[in-house]
Amino acid sequence: MLVRLSIKNVALIDNAQIEFSDGLNVLSGETGSGKSVIIDSLNFVLGAKADKSIIRYGENECSVTAEFNLPSDSPIYEIFDETGIDREETLIVTRKFTSDGKSSVRINGVSVTIGMLKKFTSLLVDVHGQSEHFSLISEKNQLGLLDKFGGASIENEKSLIKTDFDEYKNVTARLNELGGDEGTRLTRLDVLNYQINEIESAELKEGEEDELLSLKQKIQFREKIFYALDSVSRSFSAEGGASDALSNSLKILSGITDYASEYSNLYERFSSAYAELEDVAETASSLLEEVDGDEIDADYVENRLEEIKKLKKKYGSDFNEISCFLERAKEERDKLENFNETAALLLDKKATLENKIYDEYVKLSDARRASAKVFSSNVLNELKTLGMKNASFEIEFNESPSREECKFVSANGFDSVVYKFSANSGEPAKTLAAVISGGEISRFMLAVKAQTAKFSDVSTFIFDEIDAGISGKTANVVAEKFADIAEGVQVIAITHLPQISAMGDVNLLIEKTEENGRTLTRVKSLDLNEKIAEIVRLSGGGDLTDIAVKRAVEIISVANDYKQIKRNKN
Repeated sequence: MLVRLSIKNVALIDNAQIEFSDGLNVLSGETGSGKSVIIDSLNFVLGAKADKSIIRYGENECSVTAEFNLPSDSPIYEIFDETGIDREETLIVTRKFTSDGKSSVRINGVSVTIGMLKKFTSLLVDVHGQSEHFSLISEKNQLGLLDKFGGASIENEKSLIKTDFDEYKNVTARLNELGGDEGTRLTRLDVLNYQINEIESAELKEGEEDELLSLKQKIQFREKIFYALDSVSRSFSAEGGASDALSNSLKILSGITDYASEYSNLYERFSSAYAELEDVAETASSLLEEVDGDEIDADYVENRLEEIKKLKKKYGSDFNEISCFLERAKEERDKLENFNETAALLLDKKATLENKIYDEYVKLSDARRASAKVFSSNVLNELKTLGMKNASFEIEFNESPSREECKFVSANGFDSVVYKFSANSGEPAKTLAAVISGGEISRFMLAVKAQTAKFSDVSTFIFDEIDAGISGKTANVVAEKFADIAEGVQVIAITHLPQISAMGDVNLLIEKTEENGRTLTRVKSLDLNEKIAEIVRLSGGGDLTDIAVKRAVEIISVANDYKQIKRNKN
């Protein structure tokens, strides 16, 4: 349950520490006192979207911290394990938001994402406000609510369906990989055959492109290469050229080699250099003959390079990637060509699964219909206790499709439902959107929540003025309903009704004050005398006259008697 809420620099609140207890916690205050700020702060720390308008004027950052005590069987412990956060009996969520739009969240000191935060808080708190009336009116949400009420009987059926439906999706996907229908398969085969033929007919070779580029360069600079090699060859071998000069130099040196060792060494070095130059000249001459004799087809080289360029653009950036594409295309072609054999097995599997899933859909629908009878009966009983004795409520199902008509598009079965309601005898039940007024839908919502709270994992229910449009005797039974719900879970209720305030185990007053020229919202825990004064105000009284105080005390006494009777029964 929520034990503490700390709010800093949110709207009109500069710094507030709010303590909660188990049972019924009631918050009240005059219109405009800042009750909505409390709910906004709660929604913020639970993971709602935020913008800088939430930050108190003149501040750069706001923060909200919520502290929860966890029961020993809380599903939160599994989330601790999944996220790697150490298990603790207390969970502390702190969320901050800065004026430049940066949000940060910590759970027990560990930084987490908003998505992870919501995973935790969805199992901690359930917030019900007037806006949720519209959610209940929406028919797409009504089936989910019924499934929650059905509990294990429905969840078990849905779990079986999910297992088979996942396999069904896999089989369908594999059929689609084989080409789906015959027309799609044949079209894909045509594409693959074209691609395979285009690559294979090109007869690419590894390293071929590099060789062609080298040839292209030779073609481009052939004249320059020929002139350079020819010049080298001529300068060495021509009469009176480098070869003759070096040969004469060697003859001269040979005449002095006997006079000293250094002359002999010089001769040897000169002789080696001459031999090396002769070898270089011979190589240059050979290269010259190659260039002179080469018959390179420039058009072939250019066309072949262009062909390779087109293949690279379509199928891969180099020889290896194109080869891999070719292998994949062949594998896919083989699968499509063997379609009849493979598809027959998959189609049989698909048909078997469709039959099995349809039977499971039927069982799920039967479980829902049985649950709907109990749910509608229970809600009607709740409505009677809320002063709507002539109300009728039914859950209408769509007509179930036959096995042949059934579309297997969801693991949620083939059901859709519509909640229909009438507040008065003799009037036909109609959709919630068509018939429910403000006060009626508040009571209807409360009746539904009184039922769903019994099987919810959530330990804290927050009601934000869902008692709108209620007064008189109805207010008494609504207050009693809040007390009933609070027997099993923690309830935090923002209200304008004195009867609900009187029923509170803890009463908190939200009031607006002015300090140093700034408007502030304060939250104050009320003692008995202050609670009496607040009930006088909520009852429409002005001054604390003896009569007004006496009436407030009577309201509190009636509330206490009701709670005591309930405790004695339990």
